[in-house]
Amino acid sequence: MSDVRPIRRALVSCFDKTGVAGLAAALHEQGVAIVSTGSTAAVIRDAGIPVTEVADVTGFPECLDGRVKTLHPRVHAGILADRTKDEHLAQLTELEVEPIDMVVVNLYPFRETVHSGASDDEIVEMIDIGGPTMVRAAAKNHEGVAVLVDPADYEAVLAELADSGGLSLASRTRLAGKAFRHTAEYDGVVATWFMRDQEWMAQQFLTVTKLQDLRYGENPHQSAAFYGHRGAGLAAAEQLHGKELSYNNILDIDAAWGMAVDFDEPCVAIIKHTNPAGLAVADDLATAHELALSGDPVSAFGGIVATNRPIDVATAKRINEVFTEVVIAPGFDDDALELLREKKNVRILRMPEAVRPSIGWSMRSVAGGLLIQYSDVGDEPWDEWKVVSDAQPTDEMMADLRFAWIACKHAKSNAIVLAKDRHVVGVGAGQMSRVDSVRIAVEKSGGRHAGSVLASDAFFPFRDGPDAAADAGVTAIVQPGGSIRDDEIIEAANEQGLVMIMTGRRHFRH
Repeated sequence: MSDVRPIRRALVSCFDKTGVAGLAAALHEQGVAIVSTGSTAAVIRDAGIPVTEVADVTGFPECLDGRVKTLHPRVHAGILADRTKDEHLAQLTELEVEPIDMVVVNLYPFRETVHSGASDDEIVEMIDIGGPTMVRAAAKNHEGVAVLVDPADYEAVLAELADSGGLSLASRTRLAGKAFRHTAEYDGVVATWFMRDQEWMAQQFLTVTKLQDLRYGENPHQSAAFYGHRGAGLAAAEQLHGKELSYNNILDIDAAWGMAVDFDEPCVAIIKHTNPAGLAVADDLATAHELALSGDPVSAFGGIVATNRPIDVATAKRINEVFTEVVIAPGFDDDALELLREKKNVRILRMPEAVRPSIGWSMRSVAGGLLIQYSDVGDEPWDEWKVVSDAQPTDEMMADLRFAWIACKHAKSNAIVLAKDRHVVGVGAGQMSRVDSVRIAVEKSGGRHAGSVLASDAFFPFRDGPDAAADAGVTAIVQPGGSIRDDEIIEAANEQGLVMIMTGRRHFRH
């Protein structure tokens, strides 16, 4: 016995009217009767397609400014009746209720209304009640009813109807799963908004949608996908050129963009494996790129370039001199974009704007669970810095120390960053001991460490780190402090003639 169910009657009620007229026309051609509400019915009627208003089905007018339209037994009995139970079908006949075989609904734009800056009253009005109720009812009764919540599904559903005269159980089940995911995400967004002023751990965090499948994960044998919120964060980026992004590309882009927008001055960040291969600020992007590239020109090959200003021709020319996987910026001059597009394989992304996040959360998976925390974002409390050494910093030194401190925040622990003239000259990251990170940063500087300043993302547990820095010609160190050996570390700094500042804030990045 075939599990294909014919569609004789459909209820269509959509806030997003994309494709509704075409869907209704195709359904009408296949003999499907259409029931609809308000503005959706108007769109269908204006297309010359017969449509019955829900109010004519229920015998009850829409009321309360449209809050009550479909919440009626003549609608929900028609959706929820089990087609395999004779008693259900008998009750429909007794009550003079016609079955509904398809529900086409999408919901009020709650998230978009929140992001628009609307008032609380306007936001509350965008909490859909009737829509989710119909969607869930149809999805529950998917053995007899098809439910569509995404205009992207219209074409495939219409093709199956034309080919088979109905929809298979497999299709109805797939659509039901998508419908429940849709309402779950919607409810999660609403719950998060209501709890926005409450303890953050109570919030619903997992309200994300799969945005795209990726070719593979970190390695070719791993499958992967990109989940998030459409129009938010990296999901808001517009790809202007190049092949699809990979899993590793997205990780590196996130690191590069977060680094670039953490500076107020024109900044260029060159990222390799989420660590800074080069980073600089300057009066213009082209100069910043030159300085950033000098930090580690070998590692910059095949890296990710991010800027916090629109890219001009001069900067584009410099970028094109080195093989680059991805370029991401808040904009591109027309000539600069044309120049960058000469490189066939470079992926070019444009972000809507370069804004430093003021608050946010990050999530990482562990075996059997998730770790969720507030992100390490926001302005630095510069006024809390304390000079703990006898030697005092100059204004130029303080500018470099502040630059190095922000740069160090974006390198993997144990992280050491050497900087001079507001550009990175050496990085030691991801090491098991802090003194090894110091030695690696010095080695990576290629002899440019003399006269540089050093930032450490956490305290020095022993004086060997500051001693190694001083031996290399470092003039100043900024670090959180907090070690039981802080007095010994300060004494070492004084013996070596180093400036030392303690911030009281740690920037681990595991």
